Amino acid sequence: MWKKARAYARRIELRYRPVDPRTRSALDARWAALPETARTPAQTLGRHAVGCEGTHGVFPKCNLTCSPCYHSADANKVRVDGEHTLREIGAQLKFLASRRGPRAHAQLIGGEVSLLAPDDHAAALQIMRDYGREPMSFTHGDFDYEYLRAVVLDPDGNARFGRVSFAAHFDKLMRGRSGIPRPRTEAELTPYRRRFAEMFTRLKSEHGIASYLAHNMTVTPDNIDEVAAVVGEVVDMGGYSMVSFQPAAFVGDERRWHGDYREIDIDTVWEQIELGMGQPISYSAIQFGDPRCNRTALGFMVGRRWHPFLEVTSKVEERAREEFFTHLGGVNFGGSGSLALVLKLLRVLVGHPHGVVVAVKWAASVLRRCGGRTVVVALLRKEVRPMTFVVHRFMDAENVSPAWTLMQSGVAATDPVILETQERLAACTYSMAHPETGELVPACVQHSVLDPGENQELRRLLPVTVAHSPGCCG
Repeated sequence: MWKKARAYARRIELRYRPVDPRTRSALDARWAALPETARTPAQTLGRHAVGCEGTHGVFPKCNLTCSPCYHSADANKVRVDGEHTLREIGAQLKFLASRRGPRAHAQLIGGEVSLLAPDDHAAALQIMRDYGREPMSFTHGDFDYEYLRAVVLDPDGNARFGRVSFAAHFDKLMRGRSGIPRPRTEAELTPYRRRFAEMFTRLKSEHGIASYLAHNMTVTPDNIDEVAAVVGEVVDMGGYSMVSFQPAAFVGDERRWHGDYREIDIDTVWEQIELGMGQPISYSAIQFGDPRCNRTALGFMVGRRWHPFLEVTSKVEERAREEFFTHLGGVNFGGSGSLALVLKLLRVLVGHPHGVVVAVKWAASVLRRCGGRTVVVALLRKEVRPMTFVVHRFMDAENVSPAWTLMQSGVAATDPVILETQERLAACTYSMAHPETGELVPACVQHSVLDPGENQELRRLLPVTVAHSPGCCG
């Protein structure tokens, strides 16, 4: 009896331990693998998060054409097959959970997710949730409300999920969108961006299913001058909680490369974000991976004004960040039930009661710099909403390939461009799983090095032998 009691007590202790031992092990390994250039006080990887994850080779086909397109030339010659998709997602997510712990954010990504039959799409999301992942479906957004409803509701009309996340990609470089196959300006896509967000507002109203929406956009010399206007329009819509931009890189199908993408760097895009918001947008408080790859500004809107959650010009808020990483880094906030989270936080406070003082001082500092009474009133009226700005700068395939080859041999490059590429790959915040080889690879390696061969194999495994694949219209 005592043995059973001790075993039960052990299970309870582990269940309510602030940081799961598997998460702690994954965080320690992630921090140890970071290059020195990325080990900054603002770094999140290895201190609170292991990074994002993504699927690959599960549904490479897309029904729009983009210039540029990061998929290889064979991607659209692969049939969408639900059985293959679910089998591969299961294998990849099982491997990710074994290597990176029981909790992470994962992207259901490949070609176009809405080409999956609704039941297969829903099953894929459930597999990801079963492995402790918070899934986000990546889409061009060209599907209707009936498809969305079929994904989130079972055949009896019951909600499969309480909350869903979608990232929708809109820009004028995309061809074939319903109603506007060849947009000439970004402004022409504004109604389509709004329509996408409104579907989820309707979903919440009719079925009580919450959502998190991100807006993605590729940036080239052709549309850089329109970024500021897009930022203002998307933020004002109210339905999106993230606005993300990707300066184009020379990756994927070479037939769709036009112009010199190197004209657009991460600084240029960020300047456009600030221009669109009419204010500085601080990104230095929180870092995800290498700042040459990613800039992220976490904050919230009060009216038309954006405010960061952390401002490192404040010593109080800088101290709060350090205390958070030290005592709460790795705590599973999003995936714990309310009771479990409260008990975990209480265990932290027992060992660090001063944390309450730190939290109160941080909250007071945020209120002071954001207008005090204005923020309190907005909170009471539920008019405060989260808003994150992101820029992801991908790397050219011509640099990634030699850098990865050297890294696999344990060799540091002597060429400064390739050495920078190696550092950025080592600090990559976005990993993809290869259970067949036991590898986790950065997304840039997947798209630059592995996708072409993988899609050639998939073309043989899943030839396009049918005229129609289940998708947004049937």
